[in-house]
Amino acid sequence: MDNNVTAMTDTDLFSPVKLGPITLANRIVMAPLTRSRAGAGDTPRALNAEYYGQRATAGLIISEATQISQQGKGYAYTPGIYTDAQVEGWKLVTSAVHAKGGKMFAQLWHVGRISHESLQPNGGLPVAPSAIRPDGQAFTEEGFKPHPTPRALETDEIPGIVADYAHAAECAKRAGFDGVEIHAANQYLLEQFVRDSSNVRTDRYGGSIENRTRIVLEVAEAVTAVWGGGERVGIRLSPTSPGLGPNDSNPWPVYSYLVEQLNRFGLVYAHMIEGTTQGTRDELPGFSYQKLRGIFKGMYMANNGFTRDMALTARRENLADLICFGRPFIGNPDLVERLRENAPLVDAPKEGWYGGDAKGYTDWPALQNAA
Repeated sequence: MDNNVTAMTDTDLFSPVKLGPITLANRIVMAPLTRSRAGAGDTPRALNAEYYGQRATAGLIISEATQISQQGKGYAYTPGIYTDAQVEGWKLVTSAVHAKGGKMFAQLWHVGRISHESLQPNGGLPVAPSAIRPDGQAFTEEGFKPHPTPRALETDEIPGIVADYAHAAECAKRAGFDGVEIHAANQYLLEQFVRDSSNVRTDRYGGSIENRTRIVLEVAEAVTAVWGGGERVGIRLSPTSPGLGPNDSNPWPVYSYLVEQLNRFGLVYAHMIEGTTQGTRDELPGFSYQKLRGIFKGMYMANNGFTRDMALTARRENLADLICFGRPFIGNPDLVERLRENAPLVDAPKEGWYGGDAKGYTDWPALQNAA
């Protein structure tokens, strides 16, 4: 028997699955992909609706990271989800996805220190748990510029940020999303609080594991309250990925505690970046993603460098409930069909990933006569 036929008869990767109250067409998820193509006012537009609609055969689409406030913005031309105009723009997107039978969650994002004054309200400094400057450069409308040293948040400012997450969650509901994902990964604000490498606070949000994870739990509580429970709320974590800053000095006790505490909100999934983002999938000594999966009561979504064979194996061996693909969705709008047919994949060149117009965005053709 043809190996491809065998693969398709002994996998449920392409079969429908329940995600809380939602039925997904398959277990393949389109990961959040920053493309920096929002319109004026950080508002989605028809071009973005076309892009997401082209990819609606994914079981679930997670939107590109979407800032919860102007303070939460860290890159030029990224979309927001906190104004009425942005809600109307996202309605174009969710309508396009739903018209094709797809499902879509909004990823709620605050970048914290990974920003620049030119992107901030009134040209102010980016905020962070502590005034520690990150490495790297910010993508601004004037090109790349070094990250400044951020301003440490005052304790009494933090409830306002939690309220911004709740407001963004409400906006996502109004915009027609099927749910939301809390972005607590990739060294953005929430993870900056979690890691001792970026948090040297001495108040109730710093020091102990309980204190450093406090804001994540407060955000989870606020967002699930908006959505009437956790059945339409997921969270993204990257416990051992250096990303835009160093790892925590001892990730296992931190993330095992955090995941266990998140269970009380009934989140529908944990979206886990396994290993180093866009790098090795090796586990750090003393850390186990499968043990972390065992602690979490919801569905487990695995991400980072998956190929077709890896995804098939992950389902056969029950290593994950859902499999996330990111960059392959850029040049392959019909990625699900290509994976099903074991067809060649287009490797989209990096120069078209961020910014620009339809070129390298909506002009990738679907596979012809795949069957």
